[in-house]
Amino acid sequence: MYSRHTKRRKVFLFVCLAASWLVTPSTAIWPFPPKRFTGNSLIAAGSMGLNGDGRVVAFGDFNGDQFLDVLWLAADQQTISVHHWNHADFIYEESISFRHPRRVDNVVPGDFTHSGKLDLLVMSRSQNRDQLDMTLYPASFEGGFDFHNPITVPPSTLSQPIPIDADGDLKIDLLGMTPSSKGDSKAPLRLWQNVWNASQPNSPMFDLVTPAFHGPQCTLANPHSNAVVDLNGDCLADVFLMCDDGKGGKPFQIWVNKKDDGFSLAHQGALPSGVQTISFADVDRDGTIDMVFTTCSSVSSSTGLGSDCYINIAYNEQLPLCSSSTDSGIKNGVRTCRPHDDLCTVDPNFKYDLTDDPTNDLFVRFPVSSLYPDSPSLLVQDVTHTPPIPLSLKLGDANLDGFPDLLFIIGSGRDRTPSLVFSVPCAPGVVGCSSSGSGRRGWQVAKKNTDALDAVRDARSVSFLDLDEDGTMDIMVQRTGEAGRGHTLFVQNNFYYDAFFLKAIVLNGACDNGWCYAPNSSERYHPFGVSYSGASYKYTVLDTSGHRSAAQVGQLPQTSYHALQTPYSFFGLGRTNNYIENLFVGSTVHANEHYIKMEGVIPNSKVVILPSTQEGVPWKRELFLRPGEWIPWVTVTVVAGMGVLAIIVFVLHLNEKREDELERRRASHHINFDAL
Repeated sequence: MYSRHTKRRKVFLFVCLAASWLVTPSTAIWPFPPKRFTGNSLIAAGSMGLNGDGRVVAFGDFNGDQFLDVLWLAADQQTISVHHWNHADFIYEESISFRHPRRVDNVVPGDFTHSGKLDLLVMSRSQNRDQLDMTLYPASFEGGFDFHNPITVPPSTLSQPIPIDADGDLKIDLLGMTPSSKGDSKAPLRLWQNVWNASQPNSPMFDLVTPAFHGPQCTLANPHSNAVVDLNGDCLADVFLMCDDGKGGKPFQIWVNKKDDGFSLAHQGALPSGVQTISFADVDRDGTIDMVFTTCSSVSSSTGLGSDCYINIAYNEQLPLCSSSTDSGIKNGVRTCRPHDDLCTVDPNFKYDLTDDPTNDLFVRFPVSSLYPDSPSLLVQDVTHTPPIPLSLKLGDANLDGFPDLLFIIGSGRDRTPSLVFSVPCAPGVVGCSSSGSGRRGWQVAKKNTDALDAVRDARSVSFLDLDEDGTMDIMVQRTGEAGRGHTLFVQNNFYYDAFFLKAIVLNGACDNGWCYAPNSSERYHPFGVSYSGASYKYTVLDTSGHRSAAQVGQLPQTSYHALQTPYSFFGLGRTNNYIENLFVGSTVHANEHYIKMEGVIPNSKVVILPSTQEGVPWKRELFLRPGEWIPWVTVTVVAGMGVLAIIVFVLHLNEKREDELERRRASHHINFDAL
């Protein structure tokens, strides 16, 4: 009896020791690595390899590995380097560096040569300071860029041109003004039309032409917030222009895309006095793109801080989503709503009403001091760069509830602190809502577990990005270095939200949406790295209560003045227990159907769309699932479950075999009395 109990204790002790040894972090037998970040909060992740006195000027996937890389500009504002993301080591590593001959104003990554790799368009002021000289460094098939054979691009005015696909061939053109066209009061706009032909020696990159903008054109402001984004709801990118009236005012123009018929002036109006920069997002999740911007009574040229600043939201009034899935949206021959299975329906009567009137629910403004009574100043210019960089309100869904949140920098004395403001439902006492609690969306400063942001006192720029492509909106804070803690800080978003996301990117059709091959070589690569402005996404989703909502997201609508927008689109889906009902993906191709419809898209995934410019040729689509942290545990559960079932089956098999043997023995001893 003593011996049997002793053996049992030894076996139990051995199992416990083995289990504790397997889960010890120092051993390599436990198959799951420890979590890199722990804690339900925003966590300071350090510089992630971006050391030195410089700044990030653009994002892009330069090596086509579907991880976001960064473009770094050194403090001399001439040395440019590419830092690739190393997924295994969780760090940025410098790969390429070169020195531009003049001080750099802006850098725009894009596949201008349609080779499936990112080129670099560098903008720098000329010696006479009255124009922007532009140089294109084509991507090299061996990696990096062709520094020895840069392409000179015709110059523009100081109002930076924007990338646009004006003729529907998915090639990047530029829209802006030239020094000679600026004086044309009726038609100052010019188009750098992409005419690159890789098979032609010494092919020009652009032809300067008059764009097909039918209507009275305006003179572009400097700086401006020009954008390429769908504003009338047809999933086809339109053009928003911020103008300069020569009297200190900044009106705006909206040009809708008519494909082969060019662009038509659909809406124009005056922006409020003291307007700074404009951002675009679907603030109220109704399937339309709204405008968000700041206004300040004055801005200090020495600090970049604005005084008496307001946050303004201009809602886009369009056809609403039909309440029933069976509603066609047409009554008495008039369209009254958009059916959920046809979201890319144009609304020619869309409008923005910027009238500051309490009865106008399409325009909401509230002072920054209502959010920060102790720090009412807002940083609207980064004066550490020459010339100063206008800072826009960054919009991103940090908590994945389907509504974009705000990210900006507040100032008090010498402190410059980044702050995150969540979009919340309207209620009495909520900033951005009426006194009765009515309104579209309210705003609330994130205060819980935000120590990583609160500790920064020398911020000069903030941006949203998805670090390591893990499906969260992380934050990059660029610093002046006055605090002695470097110039770049990444903040990992480690809040555990029970919500879902979707990432999407539309490529530019390079290499006929197939494999790209280097000249005179069998080496091939996939054109994942291209950045393409103008794609549009609309989707419908059901929440856990069965309520259907629609949302819209634009892809890379702005690139000027260090806009620092990611080449992919990221949007939260909120709490849902279902697939995405309908996902509409629009491009800028001039075909009868410039968009496609996808059904049953899996949440927490990345969708890659490869459009075709040829009529009747189907678009390609690829879906990538994110390997979440729960997958190893699901694997363990499945293996353990299979093991338990195998044991049960084995035991039952043994019992059945024993019963069969007993039955056989009983049968062998049975005496057949009838045979006697």
